[in-house]
Amino acid sequence: MPTMQFLLLMTFMLTIMGLSLHRTHLVSALLCIEGMMLALFTTFTMIFSILQTSTLATAPIMLLAFSACEASTGLALLVATSRTHGNDHLKNLNLLQC
Repeated sequence: MPTMQFLLLMTFMLTIMGLSLHRTHLVSALLCIEGMMLALFTTFTMIFSILQTSTLATAPIMLLAFSACEASTGLALLVATSRTHGNDHLKNLNLLQC
């Protein structure tokens, strides 16, 4: 496995581990998700540049656009949560309560 692919795979795996192990704050969960999206963007860009396919050349740009939408939605949820609950601890968020 080439070094760049190994580094991108390890980046993706570390962000998944960070998301699963350190779930105390909403900000840390959002940062882990952003890290996963950036690793996927870099991987897609590298793969499509190696393959020289013009039909899938817009896929990394679309992934980056969805990542920006996800980040804005996450920050809006963070602001709404901090206004209603006073903090961003994930253990205080319960979907079954009104």
